[in-house]
Amino acid sequence: MRTLISTAFISLDGVVEGPGGEPGYRNSGWTFKNIEFDPAAFEIKGREQQESTAMLLGRNSYQAFSTVWPDMADFADYKVMPKYVVSTTLTESDLVDNWGETTILRSLDDVAALKHTEGGPIIVHGSASLNQSLSDAGLIDRYHLLVFPLLLGAGKRLFSTTDKDTQKLKLVESESYSNGLQKNVFDVIH
Repeated sequence: MRTLISTAFISLDGVVEGPGGEPGYRNSGWTFKNIEFDPAAFEIKGREQQESTAMLLGRNSYQAFSTVWPDMADFADYKVMPKYVVSTTLTESDLVDNWGETTILRSLDDVAALKHTEGGPIIVHGSASLNQSLSDAGLIDRYHLLVFPLLLGAGKRLFSTTDKDTQKLKLVESESYSNGLQKNVFDVIH
């Protein structure tokens, strides 16, 4: 079975919205406005591109990333990687043609079926609502979290507030950086 990895920039209070400057969120750009850059903290981002074999996105993140990432050298490995977008509203005509093979999945059942196909790890970027649904359904196998020492208050969160059974995690990698960031990699114990 393929491993589904959720990767996120996350504030200490769980907010993942607008880390890179996306419009519509008052604290947008919090990853670079408030923290001194330390390249060592972002090593995991390069590793994710090398180790992943497919990308899974929600509709909003697909529409935001597909207009920028295809032409960015920093994301060159993702350009050729198969992409899957979970959406009930997107059509084939909504997909960009310069970002490699993209398949629309209509449900979490489709995601579960994808996990049972041949291939390596699938990475989930952004996609706060999708991440919540995937987590609640027990479909995420690993979390790659870069935790920023910020309390943002309002904003979309990585984890839902659904009343559910406890999900146990095992810390498999961690590191703290001089700028206050923490890398935490957790495996979900199924």
